[in-house]
Amino acid sequence: MASFVTEVLASSGKLEKEDLSGKISKMSRKVEETKEEVCDMINKRYGEFLPTLQSSEDLMVQVDTVSKEMDTLKNWIETEVLQNVHVAVAEYTKLKQQLEKNTIIITMLEHLKEFHNAMEEFNKALPEKKYVDAANQLERAKKSVDSLKSEKISDLPLFSVLSSELTVQRENLLFHLGDEWKQLVIWKLPSSKDPAGEKSYLKVELSLSDAGRKDDELKPPALLRCVLQLFSALQCFRVEILHMFESRCFSGQVLLKNMLKPLVMHASLEVRLMEKQGEGTTMALQCSEQSHEERSAPAVVYRKLLLVLKTLHSALLGKDGPENVPIATAASWRITAQYGSFFFFPQFFYNCFVFNPTYVFLLSPQVIKETEEFEKSLKEMEYLQRDSTDLLKYARDVNCHFASKKCKDVIVAARKLMTSKMHNTVKITPDSELLLLKLPALGSQAAVKRESGEDAAPMANPKQLSPMSMRLPACRISESVEQLMELALDTLREAIGSSTQCALQLFFTVRNIFQLFCDVVPTYHKENLLKFPHLAAIQHNNCMYLAHQLLTLGHHFRPHLPQPLNESFATFVDMVPGFRKLGAQCFLTQLKVQSAELLERLSTAHNFCNLDDEDNYIAASKAVRQVIHQLKQLGTVWQDVLPVSIYCKAMGSLLNTAVTEIIAKIMMLEDISSEDGEHLHTLCQSVIEEGPLVFIPLAEENRNRKYQEEVPLHVRKWGTFRELVLVLRANLQEIVDRWADGKGPLAMEFSSLEVKSLIRALFQNTERRAVALSKIK
Repeated sequence: MASFVTEVLASSGKLEKEDLSGKISKMSRKVEETKEEVCDMINKRYGEFLPTLQSSEDLMVQVDTVSKEMDTLKNWIETEVLQNVHVAVAEYTKLKQQLEKNTIIITMLEHLKEFHNAMEEFNKALPEKKYVDAANQLERAKKSVDSLKSEKISDLPLFSVLSSELTVQRENLLFHLGDEWKQLVIWKLPSSKDPAGEKSYLKVELSLSDAGRKDDELKPPALLRCVLQLFSALQCFRVEILHMFESRCFSGQVLLKNMLKPLVMHASLEVRLMEKQGEGTTMALQCSEQSHEERSAPAVVYRKLLLVLKTLHSALLGKDGPENVPIATAASWRITAQYGSFFFFPQFFYNCFVFNPTYVFLLSPQVIKETEEFEKSLKEMEYLQRDSTDLLKYARDVNCHFASKKCKDVIVAARKLMTSKMHNTVKITPDSELLLLKLPALGSQAAVKRESGEDAAPMANPKQLSPMSMRLPACRISESVEQLMELALDTLREAIGSSTQCALQLFFTVRNIFQLFCDVVPTYHKENLLKFPHLAAIQHNNCMYLAHQLLTLGHHFRPHLPQPLNESFATFVDMVPGFRKLGAQCFLTQLKVQSAELLERLSTAHNFCNLDDEDNYIAASKAVRQVIHQLKQLGTVWQDVLPVSIYCKAMGSLLNTAVTEIIAKIMMLEDISSEDGEHLHTLCQSVIEEGPLVFIPLAEENRNRKYQEEVPLHVRKWGTFRELVLVLRANLQEIVDRWADGKGPLAMEFSSLEVKSLIRALFQNTERRAVALSKIK
């Protein structure tokens, strides 16, 4: 009996599972068929644009029916699985996977249905000018597409078709909004060919029209409210549509450029309002004959701006405005807010007050109060957010803003000068002085006069410094550096009499200028400073000139600056070593480059050996001529550019490099024939004759003789070289006489070993040479 019951139950369970498998298979086929039909309908509708309204409605009903059957089957399966999990885990797992797959397909079909319904509602609302409803349906359709994308089924062929349809309908909505707006807001602007100026703005008109519509259509104010509600309703598209709407229709820049900004810039312009029943409101600019002021007071400008903004607010939003005015206006005037920070702050205050940092001041309490009222009015009309305090804060801190703007302009101008061409130069003489204007008096003291030797009080010590002690030697500097120094002086003059914060900003901006010079110029002109000796010399002079001026610049201005600048740290002396080092390094680098070129030319002389060979002599002669030519070229390039002392040191250093190399090569020779000695003497003699001629620091040729005679002072090895030339032609007795037991001129330049080496190289081994060598001790 028990076995019979067991067989019956087993048979019953088996039948139930077989019946369940059959139902799922049948349901899977039905789901697949429904999927194919829905996809085909969607593709025909949005891809091939075939009218299939009735079939699509039938399919929607079919989708709902299949969905309900799936829910029933799903509930039954889950219950069955829980009751029989211990006997059929494997089978039910497979069935559940199949169910999940079908569930995903059903979810996709529901999203497609949602998209289709949303687009149907959109197409009904748009012709009826229910733009808010249309936008909501468009957003609903977009959410369906996003859901399809999030379900990782974006590989569905229809996905690209749906996205394309969404884009097309969005553009369609924008087109309708733009068309409505163009009929509502009409601009009349001056021709681009008209000359820019105050008179050109008299042609500007803004018409807010409510004519040209049938009685049963929406009037412009009601239509605009609808548009603004659209902006507040949109979420996913808000930023994108606002941006497109601004660029195509509203053009907030036109309002700012052609109406608001002219009212601030030109005191004589007023707003003229014209209202016509049934036609709308027109705003235009007119010239007031009563106003002859160059700039308007803040209260006047506030009144003009509020008149324009209130007119727009009233005409477009109505006197009371729609129920969701805060949301709508915040969205619709996003464009105005976008440009407002640029317009209402710097432009307004720069034109309401004559900008001169010498007397930049904090705004008076009356102006602050007027600004507060203006900001309050903007908040009431929702042009500004309720918690916004930017305008009032800017007005209270206008002094610092002016200083910041000035500092920014100064830095930009300074960098432009630093990156300009350096080869345009001006002459600086010891008599050249900075153009320091008379500074304001210090308390009860008399006005500070221009510093000079005549105005200075005599010192108690009769031993005074030379008038040339603190003067820069004559040289040439770049025009841009002179202009840079004038820019720094102008900025410091503007700091005098300013508030503490403004003066601090201006003072440290001047310091930043000089720091910027140390960073920008060596980097920007790096290649040219290495390539062109002329520019390297000018850069050296530029740095020395700035270092020279920085020594006394702070002392001159410090007593006249506000605290704490006038107490201790208003100085530039700490920057002087940096400038001197920068100039010296630049010029020394160029000297190393020139020295390397000289040595390279002398390396082609075949060490001055075997000059009896014609080829060797030609090579040595050519090398010497090239060295002399290079030195003459450098002498000409640096002429009247470098200070005379620096010029002589530089040319002396280069000539000494060449002479030292020639001496070293000759001293290395072990055998010098009489013919070789004659050739060496000829080459060295040409150096002695033409070497001094490279010293031409001044443009006046007759004034250079003095420096050519002082060659031994600047060329350290010049005496040694002259003695070597004499030895090359001298006999043994003459060499012994010039040695003079270690006290003669030859002994002052050469050691005994060097002289003996020369004698052995020049003379054959004879008794006379042995006697001469014995006298060289």
